[in-house]
Amino acid sequence: MRSIPDLVADLRHLGVRAGDVVMVHASLRRLGPVERGAEGVVEALERAVAAEGTVLMVLGSRDDFDWVNRYPEEERAALLAEAPPFDPLRTPADPDVGTLAEVFRQMPGTVVGNHPDGRFGARGRLSSGLVADDLPWDDYYGAGSPLERLVEAGGKVLRLGADPDTVTLLHYAEWLADLPGKRRIVRHHKVLGEGGPVVRAVSTLDDSEGIVEYPGGDYFVAILEAYLATGRAAVGRVGQARAELIDAADMAEFATRWMEEHL
Repeated sequence: MRSIPDLVADLRHLGVRAGDVVMVHASLRRLGPVERGAEGVVEALERAVAAEGTVLMVLGSRDDFDWVNRYPEEERAALLAEAPPFDPLRTPADPDVGTLAEVFRQMPGTVVGNHPDGRFGARGRLSSGLVADDLPWDDYYGAGSPLERLVEAGGKVLRLGADPDTVTLLHYAEWLADLPGKRRIVRHHKVLGEGGPVVRAVSTLDDSEGIVEYPGGDYFVAILEAYLATGRAAVGRVGQARAELIDAADMAEFATRWMEEHL
């Protein structure tokens, strides 16, 4: 079992420094046994970036009524009548993003965004500025989003054993890419409004099936592989996991150019 100081040492060896702003994608299973489990991983991340740093994670939200969005838009409000409203502070994280995100969400001091799809959590000096103020409702990965703010803050993407299709920052590149006919979707959610629960529509680039048809499989995987092949990421091991530390602005620029050339 790796101790928390061991994990901090691994992160430092990879290149994480005090004051860094890091967006984390991690597989607890691939990291292997860690002192105090998921909470120990969060503590190691916080120690590595220190008090002047910030840790960011995508949370999403568990939505047992997402099936409603397969129906015509005019039918969705009625179908959501029995749905519990999304509560930014209480609705669990999307199970697909992993156990660590839900533990991170629940830890005291985590600042959580208020969007049912584009919900992020953050801990540290820049947490409120990244996730809590004036976030966009539509195109929640685009202008003004936590992803754009991560890039503007000189942030990094830290992958700890995460699947190759797990780089949420690439949704920001989808928004930046100058491509014709980007595919869009509209989802409906019941959320807490000022006067009680209301149904609201979200219009965004298609972050489920991709912004265009791509015959080569998952283009997020292709972009990550192409970026890592340039040698511009720091690569090593944290715990038992392969780890990569990537400059967010550099990857966003690379991915935008890749999409414009290949999609």
